[in-house]
Amino acid sequence: MKFVDEARARVQAGNGGRGSTNFRREKFVPRGGPDGGDGGHGGSVYLRAVSGINTLADFRIERTFKAAHGESGGGNDCTGRSGADLYVPVPVGTVVRDAETQELLGDLTRHAQELLVARGGKGGWGNQRFKSSTNRSPRQFGPGLPGERRSLELELKVIADVGLLGLPNAGKSTLIRAVSAARPKVADYPFTTLHPNLGVVAVGEHRSFVMADIPGLIEGAAEGAGLGIRFLRHLQRTRLLLHLIDIAPPDPEADPVRDARAILKELRKFSRELAAKPRWLVLNKRDLLPPADAEKCARSIVRRLRYRGPYFLISGATGEGTKALCEAAMRFLEEHDRPARERASSPAGAAGAQPDAT
Repeated sequence: MKFVDEARARVQAGNGGRGSTNFRREKFVPRGGPDGGDGGHGGSVYLRAVSGINTLADFRIERTFKAAHGESGGGNDCTGRSGADLYVPVPVGTVVRDAETQELLGDLTRHAQELLVARGGKGGWGNQRFKSSTNRSPRQFGPGLPGERRSLELELKVIADVGLLGLPNAGKSTLIRAVSAARPKVADYPFTTLHPNLGVVAVGEHRSFVMADIPGLIEGAAEGAGLGIRFLRHLQRTRLLLHLIDIAPPDPEADPVRDARAILKELRKFSRELAAKPRWLVLNKRDLLPPADAEKCARSIVRRLRYRGPYFLISGATGEGTKALCEAAMRFLEEHDRPARERASSPAGAAGAQPDAT
């Protein structure tokens, strides 16, 4: 299924039913008086987060959602039936905004979490509500209030603990295939990843975390180059970023240090909060160099970046070094145990060193 991370929808709550203008008409009950019942309330529209849905693709097919109207009141003080509420399923991680005012309506970060987006109209009063000592035969009634209507903007931010960051062809998809059951496309050309992929990394019994792979960035992404930065939003909920660097790029003129600084620059253009998250260096493709040369190249990159945080020399293709990386990431997440699935995007603080941008 094609990944869709943005969508629009129109929601319309049900109108309230009209009140009744009925009078009691029974034998031997003269001047029975008014007994018109109230109209039923209109149904409301809710969005409900469902963990089994991964995209907003369904909103490309159906864009308008209407709840049922309330029914009219009846005689003998009978209130009309209220319209049923409508529950629209969305993926966990959906951010909801009013399309006209850009007001943030809610952020659905937990399974079964619900958000009211359009309230149903109240039912109109029947004529029995208007009776008084001076108005014994009221013929007034309430028509029922209209339900709310809204145009919504839906934005999906996938929820993961660890996010992969790097240039196209840095080996992000290969890494997530090596450590999880995710099977994103892998090929020897850039931009094989066109949408985010999630994988569950199991480190031990009852110890696992979710890893997110997003399309690669290139210099100028903030201005729309390549796939742009539209997918960086999916890293905003992560607690740890793994910055993959290819230590054996196919282009002999490529400079991994310059490319790493370019990625950080694009990251800061998008969001300083995202750039401030803990970020580890992962030096990939060690299998393409002799062991001594790979170690030497890794130390050189770390020194030139003036990086003082944790770094790992791995091979996503052979799996070498990936176990130590995953175990270290799991320990970090356990030590900084903040439920990523239940909080909105926020700065992760000063934990973890960052590559120098200059």
